[in-house]
Amino acid sequence: QQQIELELSFLARLSEIVSKDQAAALASVLQPSSTRAKGVAGGQGGGAVSAAAAGESLGGRLDALNALVDAATEAASKSKHVYVLKFFGDVTASQVAQLRQEITAVLTSAEAEERADEVVLVLNTGGGTVTGYGLAASQLLRLKEAGLPLTICVEQVAASGGYMMACVADRLVASPFAVLGSIGVITEQPNVYERLKREGISFSTITAGKYKRTLTPTKKVDPLDEKKLKSDIEQVLKLFKGFVAQNRPSLDIDKIATGETWFGPDALERNMVDKLATVDEVLLDYVDQGAQVFGLKYTEKPPSPLAALGIGGSAGEAAPLAQLA
Repeated sequence: QQQIELELSFLARLSEIVSKDQAAALASVLQPSSTRAKGVAGGQGGGAVSAAAAGESLGGRLDALNALVDAATEAASKSKHVYVLKFFGDVTASQVAQLRQEITAVLTSAEAEERADEVVLVLNTGGGTVTGYGLAASQLLRLKEAGLPLTICVEQVAASGGYMMACVADRLVASPFAVLGSIGVITEQPNVYERLKREGISFSTITAGKYKRTLTPTKKVDPLDEKKLKSDIEQVLKLFKGFVAQNRPSLDIDKIATGETWFGPDALERNMVDKLATVDEVLLDYVDQGAQVFGLKYTEKPPSPLAALGIGGSAGEAAPLAQLA
């Protein structure tokens, strides 16, 4: 009886630390082959009693192995799932098209209540367009609205629009030398009005609406136009600051919304991040806690040969609405 209890305890503990595939592999190794079973049954001095004893022994052994596989399968289905996404953004945040698909996939399979599933986003971007990164941050909010805790790990940089995304996290982790911040807005363009004037070239722009066109590369700079554009980007900054302050109320938004950037330790001191660690450490912590960690990446099917010839192809991508670099 004591041996049986010890075996059951061993199987129970083993089922908690091995995966379904590992348990099945273990069962296949330990399970005797039919040849070996026959050899046991017909061995020397065995007779009918030895065969019966062998059959009973093998039967009990197989039952234990099957129970191990079943227990491992059940434990795997109940253990926390951690979905790992990546966002390495460019200036237009074009990766948001992939991110939205990956988030949709997570939302259709994750269990926020029963398994307490979580999401980890590995983030690296220096920001870019207001519209692009505003959409990316909004996609991350879908996870929070679904009750899925979100950890964002910044490996190298999360600046400007990148920090707009990062601040959405329930837990924000950065590597010690990661750069964070740059909460500000900038817009710039060259002006060739004087050069065109010297060349005897005039450029006419017809508009309807007082502020339909303010500063342009070919128009003489007007202080009123500069004032209007300044007012526009101040409004964008106001929205930016409000979003960061709402999602990360622990920091002093007026002190960090200066356009400056900080390395990890200084960012931690200003409550811009919660912890300094690498993404590897974060993921290993989840594994040590018994969670199952899944990497998730959305890829589109390659176009057909007909699409390369312009038959049945897409109409192309629209240009971004605006860009503040």
